[in-house]
Amino acid sequence: MKTSVFILSERPYQLVFGPSERKAIESQVSVKGVFHSREESLRHPDILREVEILFSGWGGPRIDEEFLEKAPKLKLVLHAAGSVRPIVSDAFWERGIRICSAYGANAIPVSEFTFAAVVFCLKQAFFFQRKVSKERRYQSDFPGPDVPGCYGTTVGIVSLGMVGRRVCQLLRNLEVRILAYDPFVRSEDAKSLGVDSLCSLEDLFRSSLVVSLHTPLLPETEGMIRYHHLCLLQKGAGFINTSRGAVVNEPELIRFLQERKDVQAVLDVTHPEPPIPESPLYDLPNVFLTPHLAGSLGGECRRMGQYMVEELSRYLKGEPLQWEITKERFLISA
Repeated sequence: MKTSVFILSERPYQLVFGPSERKAIESQVSVKGVFHSREESLRHPDILREVEILFSGWGGPRIDEEFLEKAPKLKLVLHAAGSVRPIVSDAFWERGIRICSAYGANAIPVSEFTFAAVVFCLKQAFFFQRKVSKERRYQSDFPGPDVPGCYGTTVGIVSLGMVGRRVCQLLRNLEVRILAYDPFVRSEDAKSLGVDSLCSLEDLFRSSLVVSLHTPLLPETEGMIRYHHLCLLQKGAGFINTSRGAVVNEPELIRFLQERKDVQAVLDVTHPEPPIPESPLYDLPNVFLTPHLAGSLGGECRRMGQYMVEELSRYLKGEPLQWEITKERFLISA
């Protein structure tokens, strides 16, 4: 049997790799160790020297030249988390090691969270919750004639990666019009997802009652969403960010939200994260702030472990890997 190890933080290890996942792995490969930090694993060079398969996750090791010198037989990394950016290096790619990520599993709860946020924004649920709590009564014409609701409204999706695509699929249930901005997606591919039209970023903000951001954080996308984009939002619109906080110019976002109290922002990510204690984001009445919880939580984490168990089986059978991240894909991924 091929030799493997686990290297990831202790809490994620317990959450992601439950008893059934560990049993399935141990039935296919020889597990020589469970380490909860890179430093701990490096103290066992006799084990690393024989490892071909590495199970990683949140808190996984940086696989750089030093690490690879200790693990000369490493062929495959199964990363039971989303982004592989924290663990890969130039030396990693030069060695031709294969890596798979459970980003597809993590995209499921993020898209579900986003879908719920879209519904709440279109029904102005956040606004009414604050109003009812403050006034301790319902207005006579509740919920109000100016609430757009879901049917026939327009939702804008910025970037059609894994999460953006799943959000589009869920939005089909609402019978909304979907606009999307993604310069790397062809019109026919967008249409197959239920997108009514690809458009410019400006047109998307101008035409959508809710804009949901799913852009990966890359040097080219840092600070991509600016004040002038946000100012195009219609009265009573919603803005959702479950991607990365740094994709938005945060000082300009705060300025906008201070000026436009009619716009509801749902921010699961910020930059920095968490916001500094003095940040206005904590106090703005039109901000619904959550601590980066859209991704896998609790039992949802087991799905990521299961994805990597299935990928291990494909690797051992010589089958194509479903969740492999190539260097080319890495360069345009989160």
